Amino acid sequence: MIPARPEGLLTLSDSSGDPLYRQVYERFRGAIAEGTLKPGDRIPSVRALAKDIGVARGTIEVAYSLLAAEGYIQARGQAGTIVAPNLQPQAPAAPAAAPKPLARPQGEWTHHPTPLPFQMGLPALDAFPRKIWARLGARHLRSLQPPDLAYPESRGLLALRTATAAYLQVARGIQCAPSQVFITSGYNNTMQLVLQALFKPGDSVWVEDPGYPPTRAQLAQAGMQAVPVPVDGEGMVVEAGIAAEPRARAAVVTPAHQSPLCLSLSLPRRQALLDWAERSNAWIVEDDYDGEYRYVGRPLPALKSLDRQGRVLYAGTFSKVLFPGLRLAYLVVPQEQAARFERLCALLAGGAPALTQGILASFINEGHFGRHIQRMRRLYSDRRDATAAGLSAVLGARLRIEPQPGGMHLVARMEGRQADRALAARMVENGLYAHALSRWSEAPDAQSGLLMSFTNIVSAEQAEQLARRILQLM
Repeated sequence: MIPARPEGLLTLSDSSGDPLYRQVYERFRGAIAEGTLKPGDRIPSVRALAKDIGVARGTIEVAYSLLAAEGYIQARGQAGTIVAPNLQPQAPAAPAAAPKPLARPQGEWTHHPTPLPFQMGLPALDAFPRKIWARLGARHLRSLQPPDLAYPESRGLLALRTATAAYLQVARGIQCAPSQVFITSGYNNTMQLVLQALFKPGDSVWVEDPGYPPTRAQLAQAGMQAVPVPVDGEGMVVEAGIAAEPRARAAVVTPAHQSPLCLSLSLPRRQALLDWAERSNAWIVEDDYDGEYRYVGRPLPALKSLDRQGRVLYAGTFSKVLFPGLRLAYLVVPQEQAARFERLCALLAGGAPALTQGILASFINEGHFGRHIQRMRRLYSDRRDATAAGLSAVLGARLRIEPQPGGMHLVARMEGRQADRALAARMVENGLYAHALSRWSEAPDAQSGLLMSFTNIVSAEQAEQLARRILQLM
C-alpha cells in the first residue's frame, strides 16, 4: 500500500507556468527528498493516479519516466512501482540567504532605452536616412533566396567586407584586401577577437590615461595587465609607456580623436609608436571610432596607413556613425594574421545576421554611406558650436568648454574643486547625461570634467535650457 500522501502532494495548477507532467515529477521528487515517501514505498499506478487527479495517462507516464531515469523510482512489474530502495532522505535545506543586490552600474554607463540629452555614443538619430535604409531592406527581403537563409560566413559577408575595404582605401588611406577585414558586432566583440588571437593571460598592454574604461575592463577580464600611459597635447606619451613597461605586448590607442580628450596623435608620436612596435615585436590596436568627424581641415589619415611592418590592427565601427542598433563594426588585420583570425572566427561562430550585413553593403556601394558621412560632418560642426555656445552662456563661470578639432562630444572642464562624479550621477538621476572625466583615468590626481555628446542637441536654445537644469544640480 502507498502511505497517505501529504496535503498538496498532487495538487496541480493549470495556471502554473510548468507543464502538468513537470508538476507531478516535482511533487514526487520533493516528497522523496524530504522523506515523506520512503525507500521501498509503493506509488500509485499510472492508470490509478491519472484517474485520481484527472489528467491524461500520458502525463503521468512522462513524469514517471523522468523519475525512473534519475533513479528515484523503480518499476517491479506485477508488484507495481516503488521508491528506489537505496535512496536516503535528505535533510531539509536551510533557508537560502537573501541574495545580495547586484552592484548597479554607474549611472552614466547605463544604456537607456530612450536617449537622454548629451548621451554619449549616439549619432544624430533624427538625421539618419531611414527611408533609404527601409527601401534597401525591402529590396533585400524581396530578393531572398534559400542560400541566403543559411549561416552567414563567420568572418562577415563577403559583399560587406569588400565594400568596407574599398571605403577604407578611399576615406582612411588604408590599403587592405577583403580577406583582411572581419565584421564584428561592436568594439567589445572586436577586442575579444584580438585578445584571443594574439595574447595570453599575464601579457601587459599600454592603454591611454585618461582612456576608454571598457578597454581596461576587457583586459582585466582576459587576465591581462593594463598599463596606463599618460596623454598630453600630442597624444599618448610613448616614452612614458616605454619607461613604465618596456616589455608590453601591445598598445591600444585612439589616434584620430583621443578618447576622451579628442586630441590627435601627432605625426612624431605616431612614428615613435610604430618604431616601438617594430623593435619590440608588439602590436598596436588602433580604435578609430569616429575618425571621419574632424571639423578643422580634412580628416587625418589613419595610423594604419603609415604601417609598413604589419604591426597595426585597425578597429572601426558602423554603429557609432550610423545607429547603435545596427551592432556592426569591423577589424582590419595584417595580411599575415588573416588566416589565424579566420580560424578563430570559425571557432567562435559569431557574426551578425547576413540580411543586416547585406543592407549595409548596398548602403555603402550605392554611395549613401559616403554622402551620409559628409552630411553628418556639416551637421555635427553646427551642433557642436551651438551646444558649446548654449552651455557657455549659462555655465561659463562653472564649466569651461574646451575646443576640439573633431569627435562627437564636448569636454567641459570643471572650475574649482567640484566633484565631477557626483554631478554626473545627479544629471543621470534627473534625466540628463554625462560621463565623469575622472572615471576615465587611473591617475591619483585625475582631472575633473564632464563628457557630453552634442550630436542630438539641435540648437543653442535647447542647449541653454538644458544648461539651466544642470545649473540647478551643481
